[in-house]
Amino acid sequence: MNRRQLLRLGGATALATLSAGCSSAGGSGGTRRVSMNDSFEFDPKRVTVSAGTTVRWVNDSSVGHTVTAYEDEIPADAAYFASGGFDTERAARNDVTGGLFGPGETYDHTFEVPGTYEYYCIPHESSEMVGTVVVE
Repeated sequence: MNRRQLLRLGGATALATLSAGCSSAGGSGGTRRVSMNDSFEFDPKRVTVSAGTTVRWVNDSSVGHTVTAYEDEIPADAAYFASGGFDTERAARNDVTGGLFGPGETYDHTFEVPGTYEYYCIPHESSEMVGTVVVE
């Protein structure tokens, strides 16, 4: 990534985010970056991390997105997660604007329980904006 591309992504904030994602891809206690883009995709679509790792979703697009777990597609003993702080998938779906975060904004979740976590963007689910986090 060159300086011009970095500045387009938000300058120092993007640099810190990119550095965090590069330095600890999958490391326990580190941070892994997932981009949300104008093609209505999570990039990467699937990430594998160690327990204790934080995933930081960064909205690199020009529209709002959500990060919303499929409640029945996360480990049974794992905490539910959704941007907007919702406790259930139903609550998130009933108040989509509360979970939207805009261009340049981020949402973080730390994964403690091993297993597979499926998630999606509520307004772009029909465009197959879905992703997976695998925690080892």
